[in-house]
Amino acid sequence: MEACGSWPPAGEGQEGQLRGGSDGPVPWEEFIPAGRSQGKQRYQEANRKKSTVSNSRDFSDPVYKEIAVTNGYINRMTKEELRAKLSEFKLETRGVKDVLKKRLKNYYKKEKLTQQWEDGSTNSYYDYICVIDFEATCEEGNPPEFTHEIIEFPIVLLNTHTLEIEDTFQQYVRPEINTQLSDFCVNLTGITQDLVDRANTFPQVLQEVVDWMRRKELGTKYKYSILTDGSWDMSKFLHIQCQISRLRYPTFAKKWINIRKSYGNFYKVPRNQTKLTIMLEKLGMSYDGRPHSGLDDSKNISRIAVRMLQDGCELRVNEKMHGGQLTSVSSSSPVEGAPAPQMPHFRN
Repeated sequence: MEACGSWPPAGEGQEGQLRGGSDGPVPWEEFIPAGRSQGKQRYQEANRKKSTVSNSRDFSDPVYKEIAVTNGYINRMTKEELRAKLSEFKLETRGVKDVLKKRLKNYYKKEKLTQQWEDGSTNSYYDYICVIDFEATCEEGNPPEFTHEIIEFPIVLLNTHTLEIEDTFQQYVRPEINTQLSDFCVNLTGITQDLVDRANTFPQVLQEVVDWMRRKELGTKYKYSILTDGSWDMSKFLHIQCQISRLRYPTFAKKWINIRKSYGNFYKVPRNQTKLTIMLEKLGMSYDGRPHSGLDDSKNISRIAVRMLQDGCELRVNEKMHGGQLTSVSSSSPVEGAPAPQMPHFRN
């Protein structure tokens, strides 16, 4: 297969300076080899795939030098030049400058390495990502002795091939310990006392969740993973709720993608810049819906996940519950999908 074209222009090494737009935008033909006019389509296809040989690649290969040289040119581009180049490749142009640089670098890298991927040395991404953002009972000031119970169980089913939300699930949950919601909780979440009074208990809702996921053939026909905004949804709220309901922790929820950790590592930003609204802002988006609605939060988290996948991020499991404790999952671990959902047994 023919190698990728010469962008940045041939003959200029890593020491070369990008000349402030004086040469104009680099033509598509210099970036993509002849016969590859469907660059965007191939880029999106590449984003659905993940390399299984990243640890065994020969980084002395000249392709990596070409990538490094190009990264140097991209680092010197102005925000306007970055947007012009992204627009030329029909890629998203919103976001802060560091995000735009990351997007363009990953686009070029994907193009350069596509030949290796097309030679069959890859595994597929997860087919689906289940975005979950619980809402739980709460009181103002969050006193340490307060027991949080899940009162909203939402799921957004994100198709990683189409990068679209394919379906959603939402059920409210009736709390059993703090049955009366605080005014603070109602105002924060928008969940009224009447909604939870008419809802099922957590074990009943969890059975509905399992049935819904099984109808989607998750873990059987399709490879999937759970994704959350932080660690608390699974390591705290679900863990505590299972203890309250005397349920064993569900196996299908023992591993997940913490998108805050993925976002911070991918875009190289500190932890204090990985809150939901900040991530949206840095990516050039604004919150859509009602903040602290579990379903709306999950939809907005999905928008971030889509943008990260488009930018070349390989979203993968990075946290898990082990022995009742939160632990990290190494990036060198094999990528595995979550098991088919099953209703956990009750504790004795």
